[in-house]
Amino acid sequence: MFKSIRESLSRTRQSVFGQIASVLGAGDITEETWEDLEALLIQADVGVPTTVYIVDALREQTRREGLYRADQLLETLRRLLRSILIDPPVFEMEENRLLTVVMVVGVNGSGKTTTIGKLAYRYKGLGKKVMLAAGDTFRAAAIDQLTIWGQRADVPVIHGQPDGDPAAVAYDSIRAARARGYDMVIIDTAGRLHTKFNLMKELEKIRGVCQKSVHAAPHDVLLVLDAPTGQNALTQAEKFKESVHVSGVILTKLDSTAKGGMVFAIYRELGLPVRFIGTGERMQDLAPFDADQFIAGLFEQ
Repeated sequence: MFKSIRESLSRTRQSVFGQIASVLGAGDITEETWEDLEALLIQADVGVPTTVYIVDALREQTRREGLYRADQLLETLRRLLRSILIDPPVFEMEENRLLTVVMVVGVNGSGKTTTIGKLAYRYKGLGKKVMLAAGDTFRAAAIDQLTIWGQRADVPVIHGQPDGDPAAVAYDSIRAARARGYDMVIIDTAGRLHTKFNLMKELEKIRGVCQKSVHAAPHDVLLVLDAPTGQNALTQAEKFKESVHVSGVILTKLDSTAKGGMVFAIYRELGLPVRFIGTGERMQDLAPFDADQFIAGLFEQ
């Protein structure tokens, strides 16, 4: 697992955090040190508010502890970054729960459908009976795409007609899962633009169907974010969180970008944990997020 996370962070590590290690590698702490650090953190997509917080906290600790060498800051920075990544409660499928319902949301192109296939593969590998619900009824070929991923993961897919009511698909899938004794339903949803009011309301309708069908459902609402979109992903996350009470984030395509720093902004500015990281194209390329391994992957050579 560590190897996958480390490899997925290679561009971030080589292009940005490697430079940070160089800036903090030697010499005295000067105003230029702070300016370079701030610029590199923003370049890594940590975001302006979180970058300001990090630099201000480091300045205060430097003053308080009387630090004067730049190399003394590197370990302090690592500890500060780790403190931002608060470990979330572990999501577990409760033994006495008859059915666990998971909604997966996100905009088109974020890798949502692929991620659902990987989730199904992962939980099936843990011995769970998993069913998929093809709730993306609006995008052309979305049902076929999810069906293919269901076949790869060897799990059934419930679907309706194209352009049909996605909430009805969710309802039918939950009924089918309960009737057949399944443990989990993972519901795909249409790729919503977070700026479209009516489309977001449709997501709320699906959530309402889940709530009425199963106690405390949906038990997990996972937002798939495309790492290369950078700070725009934060705006997406904020809107989805308001509409459907997102409980966690899956970050995809991290291996194709140098913007791994956005993980810190997701935690600090949105209060959302990153649950998984997409580390490649294979079915098994979905690593549970581990904060310690993530920090190590950013800095280790």
